[in-house]
Amino acid sequence: MAKIAYVLLCHKDPDAIIAQAERLTAAGDCLSIHFDGRASDAQFSQIRQALKDNPKVCFAKSRIKCGWGEWSLVEATLQALQAAVRQFGDASHFYLISGDCMAIKTAEYAHRLLDSQDCDYIESFDFFKSDWIKTGMKEDRLFYRHFFNERSQRRLFEGSYKLQQRLGLKRRLPEDLDIQIGSQWWCLRRNTVEAILAFLKQRPDVIRFFRTTWIPDETFFQTLVRHLVPKPEINCRTLTFLMFSDYGMPVQFYNDHYDLLLGQDFLFARKISEDAADLKSRLGALYAAQGVDFQISDEGRNLYKFLAERGRVGLRFAPRFWETESTLGRERELLIVTCKKWHVAKRLLAQLQQLTDLPALAYLFDEDDTAMPSLGGIETSVAKRSRHRRALMRMLFDSYGSNRLVICVDPGSFELMADFCKDRAVTRVLQIECSFDDSYLIGHAGRIGLAGPTTSAAALERLLPAVRNDINHERDRIRDADFADLSTIREGDSEEQITRQLGRFFAVSDDTARALARTPHLFTD
Repeated sequence: MAKIAYVLLCHKDPDAIIAQAERLTAAGDCLSIHFDGRASDAQFSQIRQALKDNPKVCFAKSRIKCGWGEWSLVEATLQALQAAVRQFGDASHFYLISGDCMAIKTAEYAHRLLDSQDCDYIESFDFFKSDWIKTGMKEDRLFYRHFFNERSQRRLFEGSYKLQQRLGLKRRLPEDLDIQIGSQWWCLRRNTVEAILAFLKQRPDVIRFFRTTWIPDETFFQTLVRHLVPKPEINCRTLTFLMFSDYGMPVQFYNDHYDLLLGQDFLFARKISEDAADLKSRLGALYAAQGVDFQISDEGRNLYKFLAERGRVGLRFAPRFWETESTLGRERELLIVTCKKWHVAKRLLAQLQQLTDLPALAYLFDEDDTAMPSLGGIETSVAKRSRHRRALMRMLFDSYGSNRLVICVDPGSFELMADFCKDRAVTRVLQIECSFDDSYLIGHAGRIGLAGPTTSAAALERLLPAVRNDINHERDRIRDADFADLSTIREGDSEEQITRQLGRFFAVSDDTARALARTPHLFTD
């Protein structure tokens, strides 16, 4: 059975480190600790003293002063890794974690996973062909020598880099290595670790090269594993669940994330907030537990993206040029029907087109396949229509030869509605409010990528409040926007109420409005 030697990089909170060591070793695994050389000696002494009688704990030979993005992080990892290899001869796997990591599965589950496949778990993507690096320096991390820390010595870092560029000091990469990149956090088999350490003894040139690259913890082990291990024996993923914000900062987890974390297809999570005492307590008791059944839904990243992308909706520093370049026309009238259940709005528009000659388009800013007249190419995709929306609307008015036009818009497109309502044209908005049962919300979560066929009932139960709240937020934002002409019909309103609102919004006769209100199966799912 698998036995894990955890390699722990840490720099603070000795009480948490001691507790982590006791939890992991109590379940039969072992731990090698590197405590940052920049941290206090008193804290390190506290850790050593507390763990001195635990035979499953060892320490790196020396304490390296670590800096973000520097070789020092790799050197510290190597020091702790070498200590673990020497001390724990029966360890089958070596798993790199930080002081901010905590287990989100039991030891029983972790051992079973590692036994199920004879492989190394490490992200390793081609450095030059992949898009793993989203922003900032890429190739020049490798081609130039970096002696200073970008964060603490920014002027020296940039000065040295620019000087090398001016002097043409671009260097060659080690010819036999295909440079890879990926997450710092990995789990490697014993044979792989021993092969890496033996390789480094034979190839000091490799260490010399990586020592002056920038952020080598994302390339060093990733490159060597791919160089030394057959591709079929590498599972190109990390077993540590972590997410980053749009600003490149790690997302922290809090007390209310316990159920979400247990549902992710990972063994550990990073970063657990220092303030999440309850979460730490619950996760701390988890690792040694027996017989826990985990329902893997793996919706964490999609849920974070779904919620984070809402952000400060509609706020930005300046309007886009196409929003200010022109007006739809002072004499024109744009009628916007907004409804979360698209089939409801489409039924109403189909009935409208049977009863009137008003031109109408359903969800042209949401669906590529919306039937539209030929407008020279601007109509061919949602992206083009949205990018030049005022120009598009002017062309549609002209194409239909009408000064009145009806369109459907998803309530999530608040910015688009707000923009049209600011135009000199007359813009009216009809909000159709529907009821949403759990069945609809589950389907909606699937359509937007939050849930899938394997998502458990427990995970869906956690997701539904977030989805429902988001729909309610979109509805309330429209209500609170003070649009000059807003009408609302609700599922459950009387026929008379709906008739009155539709007659006012579409400016049609009472008979036509009543026929619209009687649209067959209008609110039926």
